[in-house]
Amino acid sequence: MPAIVVEGLERAFDEVLAVQGVDLEVDSGEIYGFLGPNGAGKTTTVRMLTTLLMPTGGRATVAGHDVTHEARAVRASIGVALQEAALDPLMTGRELIRLQATLQGIGNAEGKRRADALLERVDLIEAADRRVGTYSGGMQRRLDLAAALVHEPRVLFLDEPTTGLDPVSRKTIWEEVRRLNDEGTTVFLTTQYLEEADQLADNVGIIDRGRIVAEGTPEALKDEVGSPHIRLTLAEGSIAAAEEACAKIGRLLPPVDGKTVLVEVENGAADIPLVVRALDGEGIEVGSLELVQPTLDDVFVAKTGYHLAEEGEEGTEQEQAEK
Repeated sequence: MPAIVVEGLERAFDEVLAVQGVDLEVDSGEIYGFLGPNGAGKTTTVRMLTTLLMPTGGRATVAGHDVTHEARAVRASIGVALQEAALDPLMTGRELIRLQATLQGIGNAEGKRRADALLERVDLIEAADRRVGTYSGGMQRRLDLAAALVHEPRVLFLDEPTTGLDPVSRKTIWEEVRRLNDEGTTVFLTTQYLEEADQLADNVGIIDRGRIVAEGTPEALKDEVGSPHIRLTLAEGSIAAAEEACAKIGRLLPPVDGKTVLVEVENGAADIPLVVRALDGEGIEVGSLELVQPTLDDVFVAKTGYHLAEEGEEGTEQEQAEK
């Protein structure tokens, strides 16, 4: 049985349709990466799947239970770590995990055992008796993850778990997600980091403006994009002239900035001399040049028409509606 089945899921906020007919299926035991910019509808979708928000259309089941009609059964089957951890800064890490165990109906002795095991698991045992308010951002994320695991859920929802973390803390979260999945936990991971989805996910769904625009394994999605591309940065010369010269050799991709040209080439490294000679013939000096294999960013551009990194911090109307 699939762990998650979503059919035509919708959520409207007044006149804004933040999620527009989402369909997806997540197999038991897989990591599903839900990729998209701020305001795309990721968090709204997760809130519906975790029973925190009622759908205004469509249906969804999680762990075999309907999110609308069997909300209590859904909550008993899932663990949830949202973007902003709801952690009491005056409690210690140990107290917080034991409280979570109590709320899940776990007895004192078993709750103590699980708390100790989970704190050890997320490398917080030495800080277990410190107040949560003294924890770093990475430590709080790990504690929130431990709290989500206290009742041994079948499905774990992680909503942008590494946003704002340093590279070391991010890697630690990645390692724990992999380990949980190896033990059989289904993970639904929302992220705006392309590398995170590529590294962790068995399957990826790309959401843009409330709609799923692509879905598949990272490898299959990258294969769809096709050929590698050459990325070159100009030292001197006109960007327009460089684009005109490169367009004779391959297909131009949407620009990243005002001094970088991306050109898709069919023959990979064999086309590099052609590009260099074409630019040299126009008197254009290249600052740097590299051959780039297709990435999830290329997939994102192909499906949406823009780079994920271009999205501003304020997000879209949908993101404001989500808040």
